[in-house]
Amino acid sequence: MAVLRRRIPWIVLCFVLVVGVTYGVSKHQTKKYTATASVTFSNNSLSQQIAGLSAANSSSLQAQQASDLELVKLGDMAAKTASRLGDGLTAGKVSGSLSIVAQGESGVVVVSATSISPALAAAIANTYVNQFVDEQQSANRRLFKSALALVGKQLAGLSAAQRSGVDGQELESRAHTLSLLVALGYNNVQVAQEAAVPTSPSSPKTKRNTILGAVLGLLLGLGVALLLERLDRRVREPEELGAIYRLPMLGVVPKSTVLAQSAVGNGAVLPPAEAEAFSLIRAHLRFFNIDRELRTVLIASPAPDDGKTTIARHLAEAAVRLGSRVLLLEVDLRHATLAQQLGIQPGPGLADVLIGAVAMDEATQSVALQASPGEGVSGHTLDVLTAGAVPPPNPGELLESQAMDRVLEQAKAAYDLVVIDTPPLTAVSDAFPLLTKVDGVVIVGRIGHSRRDAAEQLQQVLSSSGAPVLGVVANGAKGGPAPYYPADGGGSSGAVVSGGGASSSSEELAPTAGA
Repeated sequence: MAVLRRRIPWIVLCFVLVVGVTYGVSKHQTKKYTATASVTFSNNSLSQQIAGLSAANSSSLQAQQASDLELVKLGDMAAKTASRLGDGLTAGKVSGSLSIVAQGESGVVVVSATSISPALAAAIANTYVNQFVDEQQSANRRLFKSALALVGKQLAGLSAAQRSGVDGQELESRAHTLSLLVALGYNNVQVAQEAAVPTSPSSPKTKRNTILGAVLGLLLGLGVALLLERLDRRVREPEELGAIYRLPMLGVVPKSTVLAQSAVGNGAVLPPAEAEAFSLIRAHLRFFNIDRELRTVLIASPAPDDGKTTIARHLAEAAVRLGSRVLLLEVDLRHATLAQQLGIQPGPGLADVLIGAVAMDEATQSVALQASPGEGVSGHTLDVLTAGAVPPPNPGELLESQAMDRVLEQAKAAYDLVVIDTPPLTAVSDAFPLLTKVDGVVIVGRIGHSRRDAAEQLQQVLSSSGAPVLGVVANGAKGGPAPYYPADGGGSSGAVVSGGGASSSSEELAPTAGA
C-alpha cells in the first residue's frame, strides 16, 4: 500500500492514457455489421438406407456426413456468391467477410458475414447458404439418379424367379425409394435460419473495449509502479532510515520551504512546526546524558544535499534557546556554507586555527538569535566557528591532527554542547577520524533524496568503526513530525522518545547546566 500511495500518479496516468486511447480508437473505428445464417444436415434412416446401395456410394455419403463443416467451407461458393451479388464483390472479399463454424454436435453450421453495410452482410450470408443448399440438392439428385440407374441394371439382370425372390424384392424397394427421392428433390441439408439485416454494429464494441482498456491500464500502472519502486533506490519513509541504520529515530523534520532556503536569516525564528521538530531532537539527545556525558555531537550524512548543515544549525539554535552554551563547529573544510547561511564572515575559521594562524577565541563569531514569542526582549547568542574562507589543500590531515584534538578539548571545556557539521561521509573521508573523538554521532537522511545504497554503505562503515552513533534524523518528511506530545486537554503531556522507548515528564525536559 505504501508503494501504491507513492506511485499513484503513475498508476492514474497509465489508467487514464490506456482508457482514453482505447475509447478514442474504438469511437473512430469504422462500424461493421454481422449477419448470421445457418444450415442443418440431416442423416436419417432414409439416407442410411440409400447409403447401403453400393460400397462406392456408401463411402461418399459417410464422408459427407463426417465433414459437413468442411463441405460448407470448401468449393467455389464464395466466387458464386460474389458473382450473384455483383456490386464489385470478389471471391476474396466474400471469403474475408465470412466466418463458418459448427454449432456443437447438432449438425448445424453457422455462416456469419461481416460488412460495413448491414444489408450487404445479410445478403452475403443468405446467398452463400442458399447457393450451398442448391448445390447440395443438385449433387444429391445426380447421386440418386445414378443409384437408380444402377439398381435398374441389377434388376434387368435378374430372372423372373430371382425378381420374385428376396433379393429381387429388395432391389424393387430400393428402386421405388430412389424414384421418390428423385421426384421429391430430397436434400439432406436445409437452410435452418435466414440472416436478418442487423440493426446494431458488431464492431467496434466501444463499451467492452473501454472496460478492457481500463483493466489493462490498471495492470500496466501497477506494473510501472512496481518497476519504478524496484529501480528507485531512494528512501521514501522515515521508518526506512531507522531500519537501514538499525538505530532509533531521534526526530522527523518536516518538508518546509523555510528550511529549503539557503538562508533563513541571521538567527531568525522558525515557524512553530519546524521549531518544535528541532526542540524534540534536542530533548531526545538529552536522554543519552543518563549514562554518558554528551558534550560533542557530530552531525553526519552519507551524501551531499541531505540537509545535515541545516539540521546542525537549527539543532544548535534549539539548544541555545533552551539555555545551553553552544558552539556550532563547521569541519567541512572543502565546501563551507555556514557563513553564507548565517550572514557572517567566512574567515578566519577552523582551518586558520588548526594551522596556528589565529586562536580559537579570535576565530569564533557570535550570532544573536531573535527572541521567540514568550522569551521577552532579549534573545540568545550562538557561537559559530566556520570552516574558513579558503579551502586548505589537506583537509583530511588537518582534521586528523593533534591540533584538531586540542580544538575539541577546548570547545568541550568552554561549552555545554558542541554541534559539529561534517562533510558527507561517503563522499570524502575527511571526517572519519572524528567519529571516535566525539561523544555522539547523529545521522541525517533526506526523505525522497537519500539513496538506500549510500545509507547501507555508511551503516556498514559505522558498525565496524566503533563510533558512538546515537540515532537518525529524517529530514524533509511529508506531514511533519510525529505527535510526540499528544494533547490530553488537561494542560499536561507525556514525552516519548521515538524509537528509544524512554519517557519523561515535561518538567524533566527543562534546560539544565551542562545539558
